[in-house]
Parts: sequence; C-alpha cells; structure tokens
Amino acid sequence: MTLLAINDLNISFNTGKNAVQAVRGVSFSINKGEVVALVGESGSGKSVTALSIMQLLPNTAHITSGSIRFNDQELLGQPEATIQKLRGNDISMIFQEPMSALNPLHFVEKQIAEVVMQHKGISMQAARPRVLELLELVGLPNPPQWLARYPHELSGGQRQRVMIATALANDPDLLIADEPTTALDVTIQAQILELLKDLQKKLGMAVLLITHDLGIVRHMAQRVCVMQHGLLVEQGNAAELFTNPQHPYTKHLLDSEPKGIAAPVAADAKEILNVKNIKVYYPIRKGLLRKIVDYVRAVDDISFTLREGETLGVVGESGSGKTTLGMGVLRLTRAEGTVVFMGQNVLSLQQKELRPLRQRMQLVFQDPYGSLSPRQTIGAIIGEGLSIHNIGTQAERDQAIADILCEVGLEPEMRHRFPHEFSGGQRQRIAVARALILKPKLIVLDEPTSALDRSVQAQIIALLRDLQTKHQLSYIFISHDLRVIRAMSHNVLVMQHGKAVETGTSENIFNNPQQDYTKKLLAAALS
Repeated sequence: MTLLAINDLNISFNTGKNAVQAVRGVSFSINKGEVVALVGESGSGKSVTALSIMQLLPNTAHITSGSIRFNDQELLGQPEATIQKLRGNDISMIFQEPMSALNPLHFVEKQIAEVVMQHKGISMQAARPRVLELLELVGLPNPPQWLARYPHELSGGQRQRVMIATALANDPDLLIADEPTTALDVTIQAQILELLKDLQKKLGMAVLLITHDLGIVRHMAQRVCVMQHGLLVEQGNAAELFTNPQHPYTKHLLDSEPKGIAAPVAADAKEILNVKNIKVYYPIRKGLLRKIVDYVRAVDDISFTLREGETLGVVGESGSGKTTLGMGVLRLTRAEGTVVFMGQNVLSLQQKELRPLRQRMQLVFQDPYGSLSPRQTIGAIIGEGLSIHNIGTQAERDQAIADILCEVGLEPEMRHRFPHEFSGGQRQRIAVARALILKPKLIVLDEPTSALDRSVQAQIIALLRDLQTKHQLSYIFISHDLRVIRAMSHNVLVMQHGKAVETGTSENIFNNPQQDYTKKLLAAALS
C-alpha cells in the first residue's frame, strides 16, 4: 500500500534575478514498510526533495508545481498547523550531522522528551518512561545514565543514536534519513546501519534513505531512485539496478568506487623519512595547583619509515591518534622521539633551521572549504608559500600559479576567483595545488577525500596518484575510509588509542590481517 506519493515535483530557488531549478518533475512513491534510497552527488536535489515532504525548505525555495501525498492526503497547500502535527509524529527525520542537529544547551532527556511532549501534551516527567524505552531501543546501555548528558559529552555514534531515538519517539510511519552515517567512522557506521535496519523491521516503518554512498544503498534499500541535476534519471529494484544499470549517470556512480592499487615504488628508492618512537602526550591537570596527574597518550611510541614515491596509509577510528601523528611528524604539535626527514631530525631543530625544511613538508587538510581563506583569491592562497619562502619574482610566481592550476586540472583564469565560487572537488584540487607549488618531497594528506562525493573522490585519488608518479612524492595518507586507503597506499599503519596495532604492506593488511581490531575495521568497511 502506498504511503508517500510524489508526483511531478518542481522546486526552484530565487538567487538574485535568476531562479535555479533545483528539482525538476520528480515522481516516485514509497510503500508502507519499504526502504527507498534517493541517491546522487551533492547538488543533485535529493535533500531538497526530502525537505519538501516536511515543508522545511528555506525561504528562498519555492515549490512551483507538483503533488506530495502522504497516507492519501495532499500535503502541499495545507495550513502550517496541519504540517506541524505530521512533523515528528507521522514523519520524522534524521539529519546528517548530529552535533549540529542537537541543541547544545539541552541535555539528552529534554531533546527526546520534547518531541513526545509536543505531540502528546504531557509533562517531561510523564514522558520519561518513553525516553528510557527509546534509549534502550537504540542500543544505549543503562538508559538512565544518558538522561542528564549534553551532546558534547557524547561520541559521534552516541549522538546519532540519540538523534534516532528522537526521530522514533512517536512511532512515525515514515523516517527520512539524510546521510545518517557520513560523519561517522566505518565501525560506528556499520553499527548505525544495522540498528536502522533492525528498527525498520521491528517497527514496520518506511524509510527514505538519502545518500551518495552506494555501499550503504546496497546494504539497506529495496528500491533506488537516482537523481542528477534535479532530475530523476533512473529508479527501480535495488538488486537489478546494481547488476544492470540503464542510465549512463547510474553507471558512472557505480564505477566511481575507489579502485586499483598504488604504482610500485622503485627498488632503489631512497629513504626520505624515518620516524622512531614518536610520542605526543597531553597533560591531565587536577587540583587547585593544577598539578599533572596523568597524560593523554594521543600518539604512543610509534615508528615507521617512508621512501621516495611511497604512500603510508594511516587508518583507525576517530580518536585513534591518526591526525596527531601527522601533526607530530610535521612538528605542528609538540612531540618527542626522532623524526629524521631528508637527513635532519625535525624535532631537534631550532625554528630558524626548520623553516627551509617546511618548504619540503606540506599538509592537505580534510575540509577543503574551511582550510581556504574566504577573503583571499585562489591565486593569493596558492602563491602565499612562494612569498613566505621568497621564491621567484612576481612574474615568475604568477606563472608558477598558472602552471600548478593546470597540473591539478583547473583553468589558470580561475586564480582570480574566491573559494566559495568552487565545488568541493575543485577546492580540494586548490588545496593540493597550494601544497604542490613549493615542490615538496613529503605531503601529509589528512582525510582529503572524506568530504567529497564518491565520483569526486575517484578523481582526487587519480590526481594524487599521477602527481606522485610525476614528482616522486611521498605521502602520509590519513583516512578512516579503507577503500581509499587500499587504492592509495603501499604500506598501512593501523592505529587504536594512540598505538600502532598493526603495520604491513597494503596487500598483507587487506588480505591477511593479523589483529582483531584490523579485522573489525575491514569487516565494517568492505562488507
């Protein structure tokens, strides 16, 4: 029986003088108890379509035509009071980023109870049994201990479980899950997906799953709708769509999973980096005099070597110490041990001695938007390193900026634009160009593809491989995405709680892992 029917939906955004058609003639339905995935890259219109169901579109967006029927009732044109009764009661939504979606000023009990109180007209005290029931339902042990906690006191997985509990508070008929696991580690992602699957079966609710990750779709959905540029280009049974896609864009998405392996390193490649017993400890202070009582061992006694043209993949869950290790190697955070780069111990050098080496050690950050200054043009951002190191005349710098933009697949004329004028993939290419212009020997890449769509990920991986081969670059590639690590790395270092759990060649780690933690990561990521 049809629960939701969307027919010929058109949505436009007013941006200055022009109207942008974000959704164009979209039609699909969801049956009771069915899981339907709405997939596509960023900007395809999938989240806008989902928000229109609950009429949560921003003020600049307008539904110009179409129909949205829920339980055979037309939602478009209904008064706000009617829609408010549906929200959180008959239709609920899980948002992509649980930290942003939860109120930082309210503790867990209030966040969940508020939904029950709003629709049932009861007090928080009366809603408490339901809150405890929901916390148990979403797999949070000993429910009473979570009631008085605030969002910042929870891990990413725990926050997402609270979000799910809030969404399920009034037993909705339809749950809209908008990228519910993209901000989570692979092991937590697997737990949340399994939880959603179990709850969907147990409660018999329908789920509209919005994602760009086809691995999740394969695991969760019965039917799939594929969107591109606001159009629904293909829809059908999930199994059939994966085995026999019809539309070129669907084939493109399926072909965008990270593939291949890193190019072999020359047998006579020289050692460029030797890290021995590196430690990064943060003191824990207590008492009136703030005495040090213990340490947080963020990186605890790790050693490895890296050759010219080689990639070391560093994997592990959030909090394992991956990024801190990279920052310690670059001496961007205080570390102990030995880090010999190009024959010099980076950790023992004075700042004046270290500065020339900085040119040869570069960093590409996770967030391609946050790491670029919004006040500077792309040319200024990329050329900043040349100015700091006094490299070349102004004319030579301009030429170098134009050349490096071409090398990363962008137009030289783009150097006059600002970061907000570029897509996520283009911004990450700019970040790579900024690192590459100084002709480094070592680049630390901190989750450089996690914020990108799969197809854009594949492009960035191909770019990094080409640049490595061309310039004999050495990479420390930090990621929790093991598919990306497999496609990029020669060797892999697995971290947990600051320690190296397992190290080895990429082939050995992926085909014959020895440690239980590594096996758990691989099972969660590659299942």
